[in-house]
Amino acid sequence: MNNSHRDVDVEERRIEKKSDSSLVASTFIKYAAYIIIIFGILYFLVRYVFPMFQ
Repeated sequence: MNNSHRDVDVEERRIEKKSDSSLVASTFIKYAAYIIIIFGILYFLVRYVFPMFQ
């Protein structure tokens, strides 16, 4: 008798879509900060750097 019983541990993964309000808020704050920084750089370029070339 070939009794080759293998224990295979099946890793159970649960992908839960949580509508965690703190996670959503922190993500929103992070991207809002990115957008503010980008607009700040653009404002600096338009206000101070571009007039130098005229």
